[in-house]
Amino acid sequence: MNDRNIRKHNFVDFVRRWNGLRMGLPTPEIHLKMAAWLEKSWREKRARLLLMAFRSSGKSTIAGLFAAWLLYVNPALRILVLAADFALAKKMVRNVRRILERHPLTADLKPVKAEQWAGDRFTVSRDLELRDPSMLARGITSNITGSRADIIICDDVEVPNTCDSAEKRENLRDLLMETEYVMVPEGTKLFIGTPHNYNSIYADTPRKELGEEEIFLDGYERLVIPVVDGEGASAWPERFSPEHIERIRRTSGPRRFSSQMLLRPVSLVEGRLDAESLQFYDARHIYSKEIDRMEIGGKRMVSACGYWDPAFGRGGDGSVLAVLFTDEDGQYWLHDLKYIKKDLRNDKDDEASAQCHTVAFNAQTYKLPSVVVETNGVGILLPNILRRELSKLGVPCTVTELNNTRSKNDRILEAFDVVMAARALHVHERVRETPFLAEMMEWTPDKKNQRDDGLDAVAGALLQERVRLGHFPKRGAQTWAVGGKSHKAKTVMDVDGF
Repeated sequence: MNDRNIRKHNFVDFVRRWNGLRMGLPTPEIHLKMAAWLEKSWREKRARLLLMAFRSSGKSTIAGLFAAWLLYVNPALRILVLAADFALAKKMVRNVRRILERHPLTADLKPVKAEQWAGDRFTVSRDLELRDPSMLARGITSNITGSRADIIICDDVEVPNTCDSAEKRENLRDLLMETEYVMVPEGTKLFIGTPHNYNSIYADTPRKELGEEEIFLDGYERLVIPVVDGEGASAWPERFSPEHIERIRRTSGPRRFSSQMLLRPVSLVEGRLDAESLQFYDARHIYSKEIDRMEIGGKRMVSACGYWDPAFGRGGDGSVLAVLFTDEDGQYWLHDLKYIKKDLRNDKDDEASAQCHTVAFNAQTYKLPSVVVETNGVGILLPNILRRELSKLGVPCTVTELNNTRSKNDRILEAFDVVMAARALHVHERVRETPFLAEMMEWTPDKKNQRDDGLDAVAGALLQERVRLGHFPKRGAQTWAVGGKSHKAKTVMDVDGF
């Protein structure tokens, strides 16, 4: 900024005067906390800020007062307000204009010309002749090319309509990155909002399943105010009593309350599968050849299944191999989930052979007694190629062909419902780095064209491995698990849209 000189009245005093003299109200502590943080950040020239507070906390009101105070401090500033839609951005600009008209410290900022005092943009009385207005409202999808701003306020740019699909979330990030070309080199960017999705732009940890190495708002100073603190005390006790908070919890539901009031990013889509019931572990699989015994985390495994749902080429479905074990107590252990990719530029093999080699290698690594290959579509040609690759590696693994005739969504529901309700599915930490969790949290049984390749593969493995109680006798001397002979399931394919 060209001018950081603070006039006589600081921002906290500016807020108190507005509430007291014009509104006739005391200023709640939560607003004083927000105001003090914003002013301190401004004085210390912190250029990247995130104010995340629960719904109806008044954060946008404080941000509007902050914008008015900044213009009071330096009328030459240019402020751009971005929101999920133009109407929301315009609302903040109108509010700031109203504050400037009525605040006892800013009466001299109103311009003489009425055309400079519009609802979606205005220009205060200032010495410099600048092309851009003092404050401008724009929707996040608006064209802002050619604009220049000293301060950009991103007010609730993440809402369900901008983040309820992977494509929308990617588009939102791309649009927000474009703001870097609008802001001056020493400019300030302030985000205000609440998370609306597990893969929120406000998340404080990278989403490894999306390939993120760092969070989207990396390097931003954060002020995070949930409706209750770690000890359960209300952040605004005058307005949000324990009874009121509990009423919000009941009426909004656990997912929305967690996201909008506790500021914990979760998907607001009412998915059928609850990822919180998964039991995560980080133990290795250990096979003792002398006693033909497989263990994970000290638990004896009694059966296993590799389930491969293949796909070729770019786009469309993904090719996924699920490696699932079952222990002697009937608990399931999803030990690995491979999203198989083939780079034809670096591999001389054809794609079918390359993918089959990957599956065979994993069968060898995890001592799988069998691999089920879904033969719908491209899979019809793969079982024999997979047997060839297994033979090359000397892996004694049975290949079973399966032609699914049921709807994919029905299979996923049947496979996961009971197992997850019983909290009987253990998942290795490495699976967090795949798209599996994102698929699970956003999956709904009536939605078409959703990303569910990992879900489908795990569902196939679960349906192949039934819960077994107690110990199982060995069958033959060369295998640790109960296996089956190779067979081909002869079924008639139904048209189910997948």
